[in-house]
Amino acid sequence: MIWKTTLIEYYQKLECPSIPKEYGCMNPYKNKDTMQVVSTFLNEYYNDSNQRTLLFGINPGRFGSGLTGISFTDPVRLKNVLHIDHPFEMKPELSSEFIFDVIAAFGGPKSFFESFFVTAAYPLGFLFENKNINYYDFKDWKKHMLGPLKKELQANFSWPINRDVAICIGQGENYKVLNALSQELGLFKEVIPVPHPRWVLQYRRKRKLEFIDQYIKTLQQCMPKSA
Repeated sequence: MIWKTTLIEYYQKLECPSIPKEYGCMNPYKNKDTMQVVSTFLNEYYNDSNQRTLLFGINPGRFGSGLTGISFTDPVRLKNVLHIDHPFEMKPELSSEFIFDVIAAFGGPKSFFESFFVTAAYPLGFLFENKNINYYDFKDWKKHMLGPLKKELQANFSWPINRDVAICIGQGENYKVLNALSQELGLFKEVIPVPHPRWVLQYRRKRKLEFIDQYIKTLQQCMPKSA
């Protein structure tokens, strides 16, 4: 089971869920340029069947993976760190900045991506009044998103993943939802939360190195057994 092939097929089949008309849905995988970027990325780092531990964000934002198709990867990091050319506007995104600082501290993209895969609890992004919105911020969100959320979380198990543990990027509502669904559906033995990158850089930037160290310790704790 090769990650690249499985993921490309998965992304190509993704469709926006049925949501209230006041919200918008971002599906970057319908964009030819995004899929070319994703294919290049997967060919470089995921052209194998190694077991990996999952890290879950919430859902894509419009300046990060809602554009690039790669979780927590903005156009700046895509070109300057991963060296993947693209036509997107070179606009930075805070969460991507922090995550790539963590990746650098872990030993760089090759070392990080060979043991981990960064994804999202829900793989498509949402907008309200042209601003990012989390899946759990919808009015009556469970009515609209609980079924699609369960479906996409279970779809992760067509990939060669570490079932012992997953990492939740964020310690708030997304962790509560992810941990509860993991127990209900028997997804992982444990879900470990870490502080959200945007919170760190907006409110605790002076302590950034401390939080990077916390991430590194968690990553080392959650390495897949086959790594």
